[in-house]
Amino acid sequence: MEVHHPGLRSILDSLRSGKSLSAGELQDLERQLDLMKGRDASPCTEPQRHLRLVQAATPVVTGTLDGAADRKGTDQFAASFSEHAVGFYNEAQGLRLSSVGIGTYRGAMDDETDAAYFSAVRAALRAGVNVIDTSLNYRHQRSERSVGAALRAFVAQDGGSRNGVLVCTKGGYLVPGALSRELLREGEIAGDAHCMAPEFLMDQLERSRRNLGLTRVDVYYLHNPETQLRFIDASTFGVRIRRAFERLEQAASEGLISHYGIATWDGFFDGSLSLKSLEATARQIGGEAHRFRFVQLPVNLGMLDELRSLADSDRGVLDIARDLDITVMASASLLQGRSTAGLPGWITHALPHLATDAQRALQFVRSTPGVTCALTGMRDTRHVADNTALALSPPLSPKQYRAAFHQ
Repeated sequence: MEVHHPGLRSILDSLRSGKSLSAGELQDLERQLDLMKGRDASPCTEPQRHLRLVQAATPVVTGTLDGAADRKGTDQFAASFSEHAVGFYNEAQGLRLSSVGIGTYRGAMDDETDAAYFSAVRAALRAGVNVIDTSLNYRHQRSERSVGAALRAFVAQDGGSRNGVLVCTKGGYLVPGALSRELLREGEIAGDAHCMAPEFLMDQLERSRRNLGLTRVDVYYLHNPETQLRFIDASTFGVRIRRAFERLEQAASEGLISHYGIATWDGFFDGSLSLKSLEATARQIGGEAHRFRFVQLPVNLGMLDELRSLADSDRGVLDIARDLDITVMASASLLQGRSTAGLPGWITHALPHLATDAQRALQFVRSTPGVTCALTGMRDTRHVADNTALALSPPLSPKQYRAAFHQ
């Protein structure tokens, strides 16, 4: 095999002459060997550094995890917690998923927060949570890397399995340190901050797969696509969504992702996004077996008007999602901690047996009819323990849930 890389040529010359290699040369050799195996390993040096930081007391776990969440794996994961989990798991897309999931949005971009997320994600997995939510732009890739490190430790050291865990991430925002300038074409970027061009999304997905150490991402969301509607008209937006969906369907066929979806903040509440229209686009592209099967939107007690509309039968996006076989993940379930104190009295009355307002707020969200999983940010293992204690309390029934609004 011909060797064209000048650094590798120098290393080979050193080896032939019997010279010892420096640490830098050894790292370069490792990168080039990975490249020869078909992987661009240069971005992986940063995830490996994170592994060393967060696993200082345990053996470093490197490599890539094959596979994806599947029925057998999620069934086995849930079964291992069945003795104490009362209604803690929901059926969705042929999987059994925990009704509480761990989010990784907030926090400083420093090593201490990396280590905190590593510990929290690993603790959540040990406690029965099998839904992890992250994004390339969360803490500028650092959250993805901490998730990847925790998941590998869970598999290698805690007896867990890759196919028991649903890993969700997102792309769309321009993230410092994660941009290929040749992919950023004028006219495809909205507000100097957001892009849904197919080539750009595939570049971002590849970065996420490397950060997470996964061959396949279970759910890949377009991140707040409604952002673009502040800068382009609805017709142009529709064209961009279609091109993005076409490429994501292809990515699913290629085994890079299992499903895709939309993660939105207010797109379904302000009418800028239509779930029926989005699903119709996916169906036109992929047929009845299309992979547009997840949406993420905020559901919390700080948005009571929106929550009441969601609870109102046959009016909200949750009912539409159910009819279209689209799984709903609730984001900001505790509204970044603002729903953990001072709750209205009817919440306490509806859930008197729970110990804290945080538990009551999270319990109410995961009880919302049509919500599969209530996501909440956890980077403190004490919060993990508090939130996963809900496994001991069944969610409200739909009748109990609706009645609580009238107390």
